[in-house]
Amino acid sequence: MNHAGNPRDRFAAVVRADDVNLAEAALLMGVEVDPTFDPATGIAELERLAAAVRAEVGPEYSTTRAAAALALVLGGRARFFGQQSDYADLRSSLLNEVLRRRRGLPILLSMVWIDVGRRAGLPVYGVALPGHFVVGIGDPDGEFELADPFHGGVPLPISRARRLAAEAGGQPGDPALLQPARPTAILLRVLNNIRAWAAQPERGIEGAWTRLWAVELSLLLPRHPAALRHERGSLLAKTGQFAAGARQLQEYAELVERIDPKVAEGVLAEAKAARARLN
Repeated sequence: MNHAGNPRDRFAAVVRADDVNLAEAALLMGVEVDPTFDPATGIAELERLAAAVRAEVGPEYSTTRAAAALALVLGGRARFFGQQSDYADLRSSLLNEVLRRRRGLPILLSMVWIDVGRRAGLPVYGVALPGHFVVGIGDPDGEFELADPFHGGVPLPISRARRLAAEAGGQPGDPALLQPARPTAILLRVLNNIRAWAAQPERGIEGAWTRLWAVELSLLLPRHPAALRHERGSLLAKTGQFAAGARQLQEYAELVERIDPKVAEGVLAEAKAARARLN
């Protein structure tokens, strides 16, 4: 793992690689909150957990044995789990804090399982159910098991996973429902969670700064919603960076002008207001 250079540049390189290192990208998010944090400490902890899982699995691999070993080490001994109050805590969306506290949102706890499993040589992948995030162990097109890291790694029957999807407004019969989530899609979902947390009115200007770095990291992903450029411009202006905000808003207005002139008009008005605050 290369830690040299600007963490943003490193994040961009990681997420645009052919084989995205999910944990490294997530650990680099922690640097946004704590510039003194060294992602190598997080990698060392993941390696330690993986060694413990390898020892439990032993030489006779099976999907059931792998799932049980992960649950024993991560959910049992290390006590990784989540609860409802974690949704109100930004630390629950930062992998470095999740590794330290053993607490987090479903998607972050699943990320621990994915990385530890792969370091232990096990086929573990993320499953992005509507409204929840779990992991699969095995072959997604063959024999596999589902586990719920948020609840300590308890087995999740496929029928229950489909019911959860239906309860969240998803399509339980969708063939893609239980397929592996792309690493960059996982990262975007994490960043969306951070943006949603930071957008709550009580977060104030601190929340605006948090949203800004989450948006800027999202824009480094190879796939992202174009509307994030509008959000970035608004947040730059909100955090006192009026000239930069106006430029971003102007660029976004030019991008959408042919598609939606009315939206472009509103964004140009925002740009004008940002420039006015320079005087």
